[in-house]
Amino acid sequence: MKLLSAAVLLSLSAAAADPTFTVGTARAEHGHTGTGFIEVPAGVDAATSIPVAVVHGARPGPVLAIVSGAHGTEYASIIAVEKLIRDLDAGQIAGTVILVPLVNRASFDQKVVHVNPVDGKSMNRFYPGRADGTQTERASYLITQQVVERSDHLIDLHGGDLDESLRPYSYWTKTGRDEQDRVSKEMVLAFGLDHVIVSTDRPTDAAASRYLENTATTRGKPSITAEAGHAGTVETEDVEALVRGCLGVMRYLKMLPGPVEAVASPRWIDTVASVSSEEAGIFYPLVKRGSYVAAGTPVGYVTDLFGRKVYEAKSPAAGVVLYICSVPSMTKGGTIANVGVVRGGS
Repeated sequence: MKLLSAAVLLSLSAAAADPTFTVGTARAEHGHTGTGFIEVPAGVDAATSIPVAVVHGARPGPVLAIVSGAHGTEYASIIAVEKLIRDLDAGQIAGTVILVPLVNRASFDQKVVHVNPVDGKSMNRFYPGRADGTQTERASYLITQQVVERSDHLIDLHGGDLDESLRPYSYWTKTGRDEQDRVSKEMVLAFGLDHVIVSTDRPTDAAASRYLENTATTRGKPSITAEAGHAGTVETEDVEALVRGCLGVMRYLKMLPGPVEAVASPRWIDTVASVSSEEAGIFYPLVKRGSYVAAGTPVGYVTDLFGRKVYEAKSPAAGVVLYICSVPSMTKGGTIANVGVVRGGS
């Protein structure tokens, strides 16, 4: 794998060379780790506190942000970042790592899927945020200002929510800016997951970026998204995949010593076909996460509350089941599955 170019190395954030590095109330000297909170003040609704850690390396280098918990029941990603906070040794790091383990505190506390129960909004859909908006928008605004703007690279971690049986995969966004795309592609390969969704339809306006990774990308910062964990579980293999991936990116960025063990032959996914239910009722899956299916393959069915089948869902395309609904509850229009169309077929 190519190393970072001299131009990229010269452009590393000057903030990482400062004797101290501060995000929110977290403050660290060179060679130390500090913890604290990004305090989101009350506005039209309640205040919240977002935990943050700063691992300020002993030597100069880039600033890498690693963020999880936009959806508070995607537990594997949250635990992975908590493990990184415990295990990273600032004395062995070149540069600085900003770690945000749990953006959506209310979702985590109340076990609410997908959204922030305070305002009913997804905390990965309202970037770059508003200082005078609802809690999700205010939090997004402060993360944009204090995390995204302070970093040179960003990794946004996710996983299967309580109702999503998900197989691991990453996202790589193509911007058309050759050097940025080269670095972000090499980051996703260094992360090591073997299925990669290629995003070409994300917003390009930095003022209306929507997603966290998109917010960093539109500001010229090479960034990726990675997902592992299924149905709200915390399986060792999922947590370790995310931890190992972050460490792989750090080695690629020369923040840690050691060789980069990039995935050699990933399966690139150019299109994701979503399967929705036309009826409400009780859902029964017929395929498992990670299965390869042909177009027209039944992936599940819905019954009414008396067990009568009212809808059968079929895959609209050949591909891999990225995730399938993991609970019986199904609403009309609810997502049954996402099928990734693999470049060149399976």
